[in-house]
Amino acid sequence: MTSAPSLRVERRLLREGRTALACSDEVGRGALCGPVTIGMVVVTEQTRTAPQGVRDSKLLTPQAREALVPKIRRWAPVHAVGHASAAEIDEHGIIAAMRLAGHRALAQLSVRPDAVLLDGNHDYLRVPDQSALFGPPELIDDLPPVITMIKADLRCAAVAAASILAKTTRDAMMVELSAQHPQYGWHVNKGYSAPEHIAALAQHGPTVHHRRSWSLPGCEPRPEAVVTMTDTTREAVAG
Repeated sequence: MTSAPSLRVERRLLREGRTALACSDEVGRGALCGPVTIGMVVVTEQTRTAPQGVRDSKLLTPQAREALVPKIRRWAPVHAVGHASAAEIDEHGIIAAMRLAGHRALAQLSVRPDAVLLDGNHDYLRVPDQSALFGPPELIDDLPPVITMIKADLRCAAVAAASILAKTTRDAMMVELSAQHPQYGWHVNKGYSAPEHIAALAQHGPTVHHRRSWSLPGCEPRPEAVVTMTDTTREAVAG
């Protein structure tokens, strides 16, 4: 069992001269449908220890995640969740869509952070030099400095809290969409590649909520039928 995340890293970063640190995590990157979602939680030097039970959202049951949401919102009142739709993922690619979702979350924050702590080793919030190859430009011109950290969701309580807000918000959206398309089982699989989801794709095809630019399982193109021409048919075509 992994140890509980703490604010040790966040407090070290705040002691380096920052007054507000936005801690962020994403969910839905590997799903077959639905949005990609970014959660953000802002902490300061006055932020107390995180509520008991806060962990990376993947390590918690749905019931535990839901129970933690109101506690997290009271503990860190400056927080936000941003989304990028399946259509935006298809148009711009997954990395640029994550950037859109992250910038939308940042734009909702009532406090401008001095820096953003991202889980992982890639700064997807900033447009790379080859901007034409990576989708739309930044939505926020004065993007704060970004700090990346591998496994931050396991080490940093505020990043874990952001993952819980993102996961519960996106899950609720997928449950709502499932009522419109019950055959795909989104209320259970949340848009990921579960067997019932793949079987429904093979039978019914993708919906407008699927990432159609992806190689969706169950939707592989079938080989074209081979037509054997008889001598009579050849004569008819030739004549």
